[in-house]
Amino acid sequence: MDEKDCLLLLYLQKDQNLTKAAEHLFMTQPALTYRIRQIEKEFQVEIFSKNGKNIKMTTAGNHLAEYANSVLIDLRRIKEFLLNMENELTGSLIIGVNSHFGLYNLPSILKSYMKMFPRVQLNVDTGFSTEIMDLLLDGQIDVAIVRGDYNWPEQKYLLSEENVCIIANEPIDLEKLPQMPMINRKEPKVLLKYKTIPYNPYDQSIEYWWNERFMEPPLVTMQVDSYETCREMVKKGLGYAIIPSVFLKQSDELHCSNLIFKNGQEMKRRTWMYYREASMSLATVAEFVHYVKKIADQGILS
Repeated sequence: MDEKDCLLLLYLQKDQNLTKAAEHLFMTQPALTYRIRQIEKEFQVEIFSKNGKNIKMTTAGNHLAEYANSVLIDLRRIKEFLLNMENELTGSLIIGVNSHFGLYNLPSILKSYMKMFPRVQLNVDTGFSTEIMDLLLDGQIDVAIVRGDYNWPEQKYLLSEENVCIIANEPIDLEKLPQMPMINRKEPKVLLKYKTIPYNPYDQSIEYWWNERFMEPPLVTMQVDSYETCREMVKKGLGYAIIPSVFLKQSDELHCSNLIFKNGQEMKRRTWMYYREASMSLATVAEFVHYVKKIADQGILS
């Protein structure tokens, strides 16, 4: 197999679709099918089974795709090692960042990084934290910067944290919350397709805090798609909301109470940088990780 064959296997595994895989590789579907048959002939296995328009990778096909992924990683490392023998950092950096960090912090970080290392090829994907973690677990990105305490077994670094609080336009009695209208920020439906990370740790923390105090569920009267919308609804007296404090401004003039668990610990929403130790062998990744850590230690990340 060559590099293109390795990519072919990864696209088949990801999309489970011949047409999409051919589009990714700028090939015709007959040419793609021919390469698949050649790979199957070389390894004497079937890569996928077909049912109408749908395909499903076989166990052997999935093993080959995992092998192909490791081959591509090794190939990338040796290419970058040879390029960097000239002492000028060269190679690629693939990162995924949650939307809020991507809006308020990432542009200035990347500007400085690219000024230091102008020959690095940069690839950035922004989105919801659950989506970004899915990319990291699939090996599609080198570094993930997300909000939430995800169960990640490898390297991580805390970048920042903020309180989570209840907001209202007038003082409220917390004991009466179950009878009061709640404005809730809902998870976008698009996240339902991400199966690698089946939960949102932030939502789980709020649910745990609520169940510590109340037997009945909250009285949710509005489901909105952003914390900013929650805040504006609260300002109009339409109910209360639970949101991270980073979305509040002094000019809002809202009553705010930090969420505190019964053990006295304040609820925090944390921003983490997650990555694999093996990725640090790539100079482009190592330099980026060290630089972001330096910025975080200065306490200027939001």
